[in-house]
Parts: sequence; C-alpha cells; structure tokens
Amino acid sequence: MLESFNSYLELEGGELYLEDVSLYELAKTFGTPLYVYSLSYVLDNLRAYKEAFINALICYAVKANPNISLISSLAKEGAGADVVSGGELICALKAGIEPSKIVFAGVGKSEEEIALAVENQILLINAESEEEILKIDSVAKSLNKVQNVAIRVNPDVDPKTHPYIATGLQKSKFGIDIKAIPEIFENSKSLKGIKLAGLHCHIGSQILSVSPFSEALNKVLELYHYLLNKGFELNYLDIGGGLGIKYRPEETAPTPGDLSKELLPALESFKGQLILEPGRSIVGNAGILLTKVLYRKQKSGKHFTVVDAGMNDLIRPSIYSAYHHIVPVRPRNGRKILTSVVGPVCESGDFLALDRELEDLEQGSYLAVLSAGAYGFSMASNYNIRPRPAEVIVHKGKAILSRKRETIEDIFQKVT
Repeated sequence: MLESFNSYLELEGGELYLEDVSLYELAKTFGTPLYVYSLSYVLDNLRAYKEAFINALICYAVKANPNISLISSLAKEGAGADVVSGGELICALKAGIEPSKIVFAGVGKSEEEIALAVENQILLINAESEEEILKIDSVAKSLNKVQNVAIRVNPDVDPKTHPYIATGLQKSKFGIDIKAIPEIFENSKSLKGIKLAGLHCHIGSQILSVSPFSEALNKVLELYHYLLNKGFELNYLDIGGGLGIKYRPEETAPTPGDLSKELLPALESFKGQLILEPGRSIVGNAGILLTKVLYRKQKSGKHFTVVDAGMNDLIRPSIYSAYHHIVPVRPRNGRKILTSVVGPVCESGDFLALDRELEDLEQGSYLAVLSAGAYGFSMASNYNIRPRPAEVIVHKGKAILSRKRETIEDIFQKVT
C-alpha cells in the first residue's frame, strides 16, 4: 500500500525505508521534525512530464518546494521554473535554471521584482492586470530592454478543488477576464518596452480530474486563434500546472500521460512553445515529514498523541483541513486506537490528524507523515519562535543534509 504513494517507500524488517535509507536512522541522526525527500521520485516525475509532452518546456513551480538542491537536480534534467516572487526568481537562478526557461506569475509583482526579471531577461512575465502590463513596459523601457509578456487568462472554469487553491474562477483575484483580453492586446500595440508574446492560464491546484484542464484549454485556444486572426503574433502558450496527487490510500490521481491524452489533440492547432508548470505532482509524494511522539493523553474520552511537529512545520491540515496519511516508522504491536495527532503550537488548530485510527505508539517513537513534499517546508514558519526543520535528500541508498535545522540564534539574527 505504501508503494502506491511513492514507489521508493517500503516496509522492510518492520521498518520504513525510502530509497533504501532507514527513516528511523534519519530521525535519530538528524532529529525531528525532519523533512525527507526522494530525489529519484522527483526525477521520475519530471521525466514523465517530458515524455508525455515531448516538445513542451516543463517549468517546475518553485512555490511547491523551494529546496535549491532539488531544483538544481531538476535544472540538470532540463527543467525550467515557474516563480511567483523575486525571492523565488533568485532561488531558481541560484539553482542553475536558465533565465530563458523562467516564467514569472503573480498578481502583485513589485517594481523591484519586475526589474529583476527584466534585467535577467527571463522567458516570460505573465501579467495579471492592465496596470501591470503598463508597469512592465515602463520598467523595461527604463532599462533599455524589451520584455516578453504573456497575459494570464481567467477562463472562469471550476477546477473542483479547495476554494483557497482554485484560481481559474471569475471571482478569484487571478488573471484577466477572458472577454477583456482582445481589447488589452489592441491597447498595448504602442508599448515599446514589451512584446505581448503569449497567453497563460492556471486554474488551480490539487485537481484530480483532467476535464477542467480540457475545458480551460479549449477556451484559451479559441482566444488564441481569434488573436492570431487579428494579426497578433503569439509564440507561447503556458497552460499552468495543478495536477493533483494521492493523499489518501483510496485515492487515485491522474498522471502526466493522462493529461497529455486529454490535451494534445486540441493542441495540434498550436504551433508555438507549449509551457507547463507542475509543482505538487513533481514533489508532493516525494516528501515525508518525520515527527516524534512526545506525550499521550486521554481527556474527556478523547485520546491525543502529542508530537514535535506542528502547524508551523506543516500547516496544510490546519488551514485546508487537508488529509495526510500517517504511519509509524517502526510498526510494532498493531493495536489500533482512535487518536488525534496534535503538535506543540499554542493553537487549537494545531493538528496533523483528527480522530484517526492509528497504532497505539509509545512515547519517543516516530511517525511518518506522507505526501509532505509540496507546500510543507515552503509554508513553514517560525510561529511560537520555533525553528524550521532540517531537510534531507535521499538518493540510491545515500542521505544528504540539504538544509540544516534552524536554531533560535538563526531566528534572532534577523532581528535588529
């Protein structure tokens, strides 16, 4: 069953291993909470996208997991990057992503962030408002550059996901109403600092059906052909990311191959550069959060398992009511109890699982929180002045410390 989450995750001799590395030994060596990532699984997923979309540029969504070591490995495999801030842009460049393979989205890019993108001559800035288009033009002219820009289309498609990560609905803050875009293209003809070179569409995240992607693509392609007939030259079509992953044992998730079968027939009419922005589907099930049982308590008929990982380490359960499958690193007695796995943070919303049937674990034993490779460390914080976890990458039987555990001193170094 565990292999259905990650083919490199196995239970051997009563102990969990990831890429032939003992998770128990990693927890003992590096301490907990601890993020562990399977590099082979990450690279397998990138290759699956490259095989499914042969001529496409695969721009990894840095927001999913900004670990520079992972991104550097993706860069060596030819991946680009999708960034949504100046910090993510710097991260991608430091990891070795070529500027000509970087696309920059986000509704609130500052003038400084736009200048950073223009100075590095990244492939595309995906603009999300008419005022932003004018700002990019102004910045580019001040730098004596011409910047390629794609307009982010809001196609008003319901991706059937959590409302906080649905970005393609008309009521969301993202993109420009599809009906307004032809006029924006006309109004931008005189701008000298930019070239409107493409269209961009990203409808959301953790989408478990390929049909919303198809619906959105058909709307964008209709707009694309309309603009071509009006004489505009469009070389790029960025269809975003959002393919979901398996979080529950009973779930199935579509593959890049499933997505390509759905989309490629419609894309035969598109002759430019296709761009995809996968994030979660690259790294989500590559990652595990290891945590230690601190205490167990029974209170008013309810059982709690208190662990050392909290909402500051993995916030998804608290803000999305997200499910993460949790298993013991060393299963022992097999006796199950109904318990809530809660963290040390001073919030009632600090939990990893509520009323979950788990093995009755002893104090000091370790748990593995699965599917934690995306939006885990990237959303971690120092709330309650808690240092962020260390990160370890395992690959073919070897473990490398990718990021040291923060210390209290590290946190206070940021304070003047």
